[in-house]
Amino acid sequence: MSETYVECLVSKGVSTGAKFLRILLVMLTAAFAMLGIVGFVIALVVALVLGGVTWFVYMNTDTEYEYLYLDREIKVDKIMNKSKRKKQGTFEIERMEIFAPVNSYHLDNYKNRQVKVLDFSSGKERQPETRYALYYEGGQKIILEPTAEFVKAVQNVAPRKVFTD
Repeated sequence: MSETYVECLVSKGVSTGAKFLRILLVMLTAAFAMLGIVGFVIALVVALVLGGVTWFVYMNTDTEYEYLYLDREIKVDKIMNKSKRKKQGTFEIERMEIFAPVNSYHLDNYKNRQVKVLDFSSGKERQPETRYALYYEGGQKIILEPTAEFVKAVQNVAPRKVFTD
């Protein structure tokens, strides 16, 4: 049996609001640290707390998603700040209903379903559309942004479930 291995990395990037929040937290931390140095003990404690919040925000706002196709499974991991990895899910090809571009007419029968949506894409609409929707076991809609090589690998295993129109 030949095993196909395809890996794809998608950067979600940092939103404008997150950038603003980062800058605001750094400025507040610096301001309270200055007040703490002057002699206000309470300001030093607030600066330490704000420093912890700033670190947490920096760790969780710069995210990437890694898709891995191996042995009839799609694995999705979230990489935070290029240092911490968190498993998001494993999806078996046999349990997949359909895998098609987000705006495909093949998804018309699935639009009225009440499903849980998991978005593992960059969140940006592009022309032409590069995001794909994967309906999994009737209860989940997973949005991915795979490369053409990734889609081709999945299509080789399940040609009747994968559409590239």
